[in-house]
Amino acid sequence: MFTSLKLNHRLLILLALGAILLLCLLIAAALGAVSIPPLDIIKMTLNKAPTFDFFATWQPSYETILFQIRLPRVIAGALVGAALASAGVLFQGLLRNPMADPYIIGTSAGAAFGATIAMMLPISLAFLSFGLVPIAAFFGALGAVLLVYNLARVGGKTPVVSMLLAGFAVSAMLTAVMFFMVTLSGRTELLHNVYSFLMGSISVSGWNKIIIVAPLIIGGIIAARLLAFRLNAFALGEEGAAYLGIDVERDKLLVLALGSLLTAAAVSISGLVGFVGLVVPHAMRLLFGPDHRILLPTAAIFGGAFVVLADLLARTMLSPREIPLGILTAIIGAPFFIYLLRRTRREYAF
Repeated sequence: MFTSLKLNHRLLILLALGAILLLCLLIAAALGAVSIPPLDIIKMTLNKAPTFDFFATWQPSYETILFQIRLPRVIAGALVGAALASAGVLFQGLLRNPMADPYIIGTSAGAAFGATIAMMLPISLAFLSFGLVPIAAFFGALGAVLLVYNLARVGGKTPVVSMLLAGFAVSAMLTAVMFFMVTLSGRTELLHNVYSFLMGSISVSGWNKIIIVAPLIIGGIIAARLLAFRLNAFALGEEGAAYLGIDVERDKLLVLALGSLLTAAAVSISGLVGFVGLVVPHAMRLLFGPDHRILLPTAAIFGGAFVVLADLLARTMLSPREIPLGILTAIIGAPFFIYLLRRTRREYAF
């Protein structure tokens, strides 16, 4: 169906991108208000394994900073980037539209709506180390996508155009209701909290949230890779996919649910971080082609590296002040995307 890279070439590409991701993780863990030598980071990390026992030449405070503050945030950034990039590939493949991203069918509006309701409630709730806001954002995102799917479904089928229109309508409605509620509340702190959520930032302290979210994201990425053949078939159109033996309606729902789950999991620890699900799949498609067997894993790895570096800039560029991560991803992503388009000038296979 696609002119694809050979298996050994795909492995080399993944190994190279994996090395880049590890380097980004090391740099991000080393830099901050307190700089930690990269060699000390490697030693401290290896010391956690029973087979290594390096003599502690580093300051005792380094371990607390690394393992309780910095490394959880860096790992969370990689997970968010991988999830959003993978969701972007899924939605672009499903909708056969290279301009699609994880928020095009109401995911972001649903997450923001759920988070706003949680902020307005006069109660405090925690579940598995998550507060009420990320939990409400998670279920708000999934609920909005479920609503869009049911609105677009006609006669047992879900036309792509109907799904896009339903997503636009639901997003507009939820956004209007959200800001109407904020306006009626008259609470300045609520407006500030909603604004912070919409701008996005990696909000983890310790490992508890990562332990919950990581299996969802990693499992979702693995499941997405198993759908590579179906996504390749969707590129031929619904009739072409059906001719290849694809159960079109069932697999539409599967891709939609999986992409929404990945986005909702990312939103629960980062708020709304835009542009990642748009620019990263574009970049990987331009560099390595449209075959989803290579596109999905490369987008996940590069997406993780992209958000890790963006978050590093967000917390260090104007230190001690922190720039919202969503602003950084847009500022970095747009010029990078334009550069790739001008350099490669290749056509998208949609």
